[in-house]
Amino acid sequence: MADKIAILSQKGGTGKTTTVRTLTDVLRLAGLTVLAVDLDPQGNLSDYFDVAPDADPTIADVLTGRAKAKDAIYNDVIPANLTLAEAELQLAGKMGRELTMRKALRDVEKKYDVILIDCPPALGLLTVNALVAADYALLSSEAQYFALQGVEQALEVIDLARDGLNPDLTWLGVFFNIADMRTVHSREAFVSLREHVGDKLFDTTIRSSIAYAGSAERAVSILEYRPDLAEDYLLLGDEVLRRLGREEARERLAEHLPAAPAT
Repeated sequence: MADKIAILSQKGGTGKTTTVRTLTDVLRLAGLTVLAVDLDPQGNLSDYFDVAPDADPTIADVLTGRAKAKDAIYNDVIPANLTLAEAELQLAGKMGRELTMRKALRDVEKKYDVILIDCPPALGLLTVNALVAADYALLSSEAQYFALQGVEQALEVIDLARDGLNPDLTWLGVFFNIADMRTVHSREAFVSLREHVGDKLFDTTIRSSIAYAGSAERAVSILEYRPDLAEDYLLLGDEVLRRLGREEARERLAEHLPAAPAT
């Protein structure tokens, strides 16, 4: 069965979608089969993977029962568009609405090693659906003083999903995204979050760069577009694999990791 990971943030602009796209590429580089699921009505992840905007069916059709998940896969991506917002409204009136995503993914979870779910930048019904379907939750956080507040809010939603719906859900951790660790502000925010969450904070931080926008615009992986920036995601991917206990995949990824600095 696939390791299902919901990737979420308390708000938009934290580089979450770029993380889903690039972690997908890194995990595939490690020899794993990965399905990326776009659960954001904005459809940015779908655009990043260059899925046609008129793709049909989409995750909205899957969640409303009009299509099977296996029929909504395009090059190992289940896309989304604005119809997902309508689907969320429909779900709100259904019995067992929080279980919809879990049931839908049963159709495909045996075919992949990992399923990454890009949650919307809001802690609502779609995010709860992702967390109930997932084995793990991974948080993306801005490197700023309000990071702890955002993490605590996300953890409340994780606890909600655990409460009788998905008690086995594991918090994989939180990582700093779009960070400039040269600034005192970012470094102090990192230390503050480390004091509160301990080793749940990933060692790797993702540097901020306008290059991510260029990568998304061209629908090209940052691994190809800016290999120097890709080093951050290679190291993050290695940490993710370690926390998942996938040592064979780590060994395959090791040849792509940046060399350790000389001492």
